[in-house]
Amino acid sequence: MIETLLIIEDEKLLGSELSRHYRTLGWEVVLADSLAVAKTLLLNMRIEPLLILSDMNLPDGNALDFMEEVKTQVSYAEWLFLTGYGSVPDSVRALRLGAYDFLEKPCDLERLDLVVASAARSASIQRRVIDQTKQSYRRYSPEAYVGHSQQALGIRQLLAKLTQVPFSALIIGGESGTGKGLAARILHYGGPRAQQPMIEVNCAALPREILESELFGHESGAFTGASGRHRGLLEQADGGTLFMDEIGEMPLDLQAKLLKAIEDHKVRRLGGEKEISIDVQIVAASNRDLEQMSQEGSFRIDLYHRLSVFKVILPPLREAVEDLDELVPLFVAEYNAKAGRQVKDIPLEVWRKLKAHHWPGNVRELRNVIERCVLFSDGATFPGQWLQLPGLHTASNAIDTESMADLTQAEVSAAGIYLPLDGNMALDDMDKFIIKTALERANNNLTAAARALGATRETLRYRVRKYNLKTED
Repeated sequence: MIETLLIIEDEKLLGSELSRHYRTLGWEVVLADSLAVAKTLLLNMRIEPLLILSDMNLPDGNALDFMEEVKTQVSYAEWLFLTGYGSVPDSVRALRLGAYDFLEKPCDLERLDLVVASAARSASIQRRVIDQTKQSYRRYSPEAYVGHSQQALGIRQLLAKLTQVPFSALIIGGESGTGKGLAARILHYGGPRAQQPMIEVNCAALPREILESELFGHESGAFTGASGRHRGLLEQADGGTLFMDEIGEMPLDLQAKLLKAIEDHKVRRLGGEKEISIDVQIVAASNRDLEQMSQEGSFRIDLYHRLSVFKVILPPLREAVEDLDELVPLFVAEYNAKAGRQVKDIPLEVWRKLKAHHWPGNVRELRNVIERCVLFSDGATFPGQWLQLPGLHTASNAIDTESMADLTQAEVSAAGIYLPLDGNMALDDMDKFIIKTALERANNNLTAAARALGATRETLRYRVRKYNLKTED
């Protein structure tokens, strides 16, 4: 790919010589003999130079003033300055504004080539980061939180507001599978830290010792197996966002250390002697009620208050079933593209089953169901036989309406579980009864019960704790 080099030079002989030289090296060179011409090229004609090589003093002004004026609109380019009247204040100002280098005339051409090549590499990396950020923003704009229910609309509006403010910490709550990771990426890529790194860690997936080392880093020899220096995730996220999923599973002693790092904006690696300054935006997520945990003493109340500058609570899918109208076609199109399928028609019976399901695994469960059905499809019609949703029965084992009307309490048979819909049981009681029955049938084995219910172990474990049920786990 041919890259553009903008040369701003009022000395015609030098400008022509530099232009000719860099064209022979494969650059597309654009020459401007004044700042006014350069401004027209950059802001009106929208050329996108990888490098800008400029004289310091032009007939119509100082190039440093010009750089300061247009830098925000030309963030994709590196700046190099040549001057015959170099001074320490000018060089300091140039570097403070973000210039790559400041060279005095006459500059040896070989040395200039080395600096130009180095600046080009730096600019290429910078442009790649900017392009990736733009792609991520398009993918993770607030509109990525799909749905037309009142709940989804409220979450989208809240996320849009939060991307406009430089918050230091935030908690995302909600059941497993509701999209907490998506919300965190929307907050990062839509906010002012979008061009800085977003680092993610699942606090429930790592043992305590490894989690501490991953978060805070370690020096060589800090513990057995620490053969070299390791920068922790808090360091790696400096200037950007650290997304801490399932933070409720973090041990209490590490919570205290995390609180100190957040408060002091400093971390000390394991085995290290000095503290390292950090500037990190913390997005914490949990499917458990952190406020209740802090009151019970299983989560530090001071850390909870430090993190809960803002709270975003994502609704479960069963409370916004109308969002299926947008989510299902979206996932069908996604897996059509991935698997080369052409599913277009979704029968009414499929819609009825989808909207009748409880969705304990929320959007994650929905995505998995749609993926299975699309992959097993043979044509344009959505294959409802592969839904395999627990609780949906065929005519052979379903009870008729009259029998359902006569039920006054939950009943269990070998074929399934039947619940009254006459207000005799509250929704939580039904949920508890279903889970308790599934556990009893699975001899209190959590994994087997989760498989029978079509849920994840994490989702079922959450409900087992919620209803104080017993499992062999």
